[in-house]
Amino acid sequence: MKVSIITVCFNAAATLKQTIESVLAQDYADIEYWVIDGGSSDGTQELLASYGSRIHYISEPDKGIYDAFNKGLARVAGDIVGVIGADDFYPSPDVIRSVVEVFERQDVDSIYGDLQFIDPVSLKVVRKWKAGNYKRSSWLLGWMPPHPTFYVKRKVYEEFGYFKTHYTCAGDYEFMLRVLYKHSISVAYLPKLLMTMRTGGTSTASWKHRWRANLEDRKAWRENGLKPYLITVSLKPLRKIIQLLS
Repeated sequence: MKVSIITVCFNAAATLKQTIESVLAQDYADIEYWVIDGGSSDGTQELLASYGSRIHYISEPDKGIYDAFNKGLARVAGDIVGVIGADDFYPSPDVIRSVVEVFERQDVDSIYGDLQFIDPVSLKVVRKWKAGNYKRSSWLLGWMPPHPTFYVKRKVYEEFGYFKTHYTCAGDYEFMLRVLYKHSISVAYLPKLLMTMRTGGTSTASWKHRWRANLEDRKAWRENGLKPYLITVSLKPLRKIIQLLS
């Protein structure tokens, strides 16, 4: 199975090299890697060009992170699609191989796994996200799979659509809610650390960001014609506290 990996970035030269190197270090042979750059001016374009034919990339203005992801989705050719942030890296060289083995063994439409957060300066682990087995009802209790560990067959995007670009920070939540909860595509949990993320990125930036994401989470349920519990979206950020204590 061919695997396509997408990174979206803008002025990310400080961390992007580690991201790219962790993708190229994967021991699974059939990987296609696309970097969608928003027209950086910090040396990112030069870094991307230095890899020659080892990666694919475009560099041009976009209309936001989900527009950029959609540009990548329109270009990939893999059977399986995953994403990796420009601040993130794979914790081991066997991540993609392990993911493919689950797809082949269980014949599912998607899989997800575990994630860890590190301090951007000390690189020490500050939070672990052990996702646990999938239960559709867990969405109503504020649960979601870690999107950076979410791999999905390309046919799912073709059938149910790409990311919705009017979201600014919860487009990944809306997409997973749409395909996993609303349309109930098949999914498997891989109990393995699949991604290392630096804190302070778009998804972990601030409580102001979290408030905006909370509003967009609620919109995601409404737009999909779904009815959560009154406390569903409010429970979602509380899970971060549990992760810190685990």
